[in-house]
Amino acid sequence: MKNITLSVFSVLCFTCVFGQARKELNFGLIGVNYEIPVHRDITIAPGVGTSLDLDWLNLGVKGNYYFDNLFGITSAAWDVYAGPNVGYTIDMRDNKGHDDSDLNFGLQVGGRWFWNEKWGVYAELSGGNVSGFSPGIGLTVKL
Repeated sequence: MKNITLSVFSVLCFTCVFGQARKELNFGLIGVNYEIPVHRDITIAPGVGTSLDLDWLNLGVKGNYYFDNLFGITSAAWDVYAGPNVGYTIDMRDNKGHDDSDLNFGLQVGGRWFWNEKWGVYAELSGGNVSGFSPGIGLTVKL
């Protein structure tokens, strides 16, 4: 776990120095993440998430590739993205001594619409080997 924490910290420091695009904070019913640009079309986002019934808590980072340029989306109001995620999922169920906490590897796909220069709404589908399928909806604020 210590090596994973050190690796995530190193990546965050690197991207804070070399990122060129906009930074965004996404928050919804079951999670929050902070997107950090590493390329015009790529971000990484450390964050925390859970399920609606609070069965698990996932601490991790996700990478997103924004398909806007590839798909020819010229409107600044729309974003379409997908990518991998990795984290550590903590089992919060009362399993009578059985703990299913483990490394979680998964994928997400989503879209975003901004109604003004600063605020938007996103919808996302994600899943992982430990956390399972998790839909998400929430707000985005450009920082």
